[in-house]
Order: sequence, then C-alpha cells, then structure tokens
Amino acid sequence: MSSRISNIRRQFNRSANSYDAHAHVQRLMSDRLAKSLLGWKNKSDIDRLSMLEIGCGTGTLTEILVTEWPSASMTALDIAPEMIRLAEQRVLSDEANFNGIPTLNSDRVRFLHADVEVWAKDATTSSFDLIVSNACFQWLSNPRQTLGHLRRMLRPGGSLIFSTFGPDTFCEMHEAFHAVYRAHGMEPQRHGLQFLSTEEWNSLLTAAGFSCIQWERSIQRETYASARDFLHSVKAMGASTSEAVPMRGLSSRLLFASMYKEYEEKFSLPGGVAASYDLLWIQALAEG
Repeated sequence: MSSRISNIRRQFNRSANSYDAHAHVQRLMSDRLAKSLLGWKNKSDIDRLSMLEIGCGTGTLTEILVTEWPSASMTALDIAPEMIRLAEQRVLSDEANFNGIPTLNSDRVRFLHADVEVWAKDATTSSFDLIVSNACFQWLSNPRQTLGHLRRMLRPGGSLIFSTFGPDTFCEMHEAFHAVYRAHGMEPQRHGLQFLSTEEWNSLLTAAGFSCIQWERSIQRETYASARDFLHSVKAMGASTSEAVPMRGLSSRLLFASMYKEYEEKFSLPGGVAASYDLLWIQALAEG
C-alpha cells in the first residue's frame, strides 16, 4: 500500500467519529445525488438492480439508497475501516428499523473495506447496473485508469453517477496562502487537493468509454467563526492533505498565522468568514 493511500485511510479513520458533525456540505451533495437517481425507479427490472457505492463514509447516502431501493442488492465500499463500521451501524442496526428503513439482510447489503483503485482492477466485468459516489472522486490518484475499470464493471445501459468538488473549492484559503508566500518573496504552494474541472472530468469519462455525459455545478458558500475554525472543520472531516513542503525562511507557525490574518481581512462576513465549495454532480452512461 502506498504512503498516500495509508495517509488517506489514517485521516478518515481518525476523523470518522467527528465527520458527520462537520459534513454539512457533503450531506447537501448526498441529497442532490439521491434526487438524480430517481429516474432509475422507472426501470422495469428494478428488483434485480445491482448497485455499488464508492466511498460510503459513515453511510449517509447508503441509508438513502437502501431505503429508496428496498429490492436492490448493494455493495458499499470505503477505504477506512472505521467509516465502514459506522456505516454498518447506521444501516444494519436494529435501531435503523425505527427510522423507517426496511429490515435488511446481509445478502442484500454488503460492506467492503477496500481501496477502490486497487479493488476495481480485479472486479468482475458487467457486475453492476449503477455505480454511485458522493464527495469521494477527488481522492483518486489515477482517475483515468479507475474510470476505465468502473466502465468495465457496468452492465450495458448502466450509469456512473457521482458528486465531487470543483477547482474553485476553498478559493479564499488558496488566495490567502498565495498572498503570504508572495509577501515573503516566495513561489506560492498548493495547500490541499487539486480539483478537476467539469471539462477535465468530461475528457476522462469520454476516454474511459462513457457517453451521454451530463453535469451540474453549484457554488456553496459556508460561514465559519474564523479561518482557524474553518481549517479545524476541514481537518475534522479527514480532508487535511496538502502538497506543500516546508520552506526555509517561513516557518509553519508564521505561515498559518499570516494566512489566518490575510483570510480574515479579505473574506470576513457578519458572524465569521466565508469558505466556498465548488460542487459538481456528474452522470455518464455505459452504452452497450
């Protein structure tokens, strides 16, 4: 297992118990994603529908899927075992029955601890009708290759439907970091993930053999008490990966203190500071 994958798994294991308290935007994405799946309810063979959820996290979307598709079979996958544990607890516990979820059996819903980029290489061809993923694909290290595997796993007429973050996500933070680097006569570094644009996703999906690609984009602005609170919330969701490396003449402590000051001077709102989330919803068809 690569160090990158180990770090991602460790981050999400550590943040599993705090994730839901901070994942307001991810819940919005999940609800919108679930609405985009309504067309599948008109399928004549809905009782035999086979679904794969990639990056199930604590089971927010999983819970919706098993409720809305009571006869479908489902595999829910995540890289972090602690996330899997919480998702199983949410969906399969006896208490779930009191929340309106039909009684489930382990043959219908399977939880799988795996890295999708490794697992998909050997997954069975034409094994799913529908593959869904919420706020996960930004973590793929090789999206071109992985999308090819997902295309192979879909049956003719199947769909891949996912949400992810676009390139303007956290634009305020990046602008503040860049200003600090420039003030110290240094080349700006990227703090956080690189996010693909809709055009880049369209190109990757087309190359993987998908067609009828549709997308929707929305900017969601959240308010946090301070720049420090914003970064604390991001870290509490396990999303604290950074490409930046330490630089001589600018300690980490000075860098972040200066960034917080710059952020709050430029992006203050009544009640705190703004943080932008660039949200993408994308669906593509696997034609026969």
